[in-house]
Amino acid sequence: MFNKQKTKMDRKVIKEERFKRIASRRVQEILDKMRLLKNCANKSNYSYNEEQVRKIITTVEDEWKKLKLEFSKNKSKREFSL
Repeated sequence: MFNKQKTKMDRKVIKEERFKRIASRRVQEILDKMRLLKNCANKSNYSYNEEQVRKIITTVEDEWKKLKLEFSKNKSKREFSL
């Protein structure tokens, strides 16, 4: 019984370490890409209109909302009890 429980804990630790490794790398990639996108705001190098900017911002915000929703799904699965 102890071995079974230990194995379960080992798997949990492995999953958590994998999450940390992958999530850290992916967040860093997102931040790097956002910094690059921010460079597009330089009017001396680029020409754009407000509609284009709105479209970019709306798209990024929509994906951000989806991301938050996905991570909050696990929290909302709580059962009701009195």
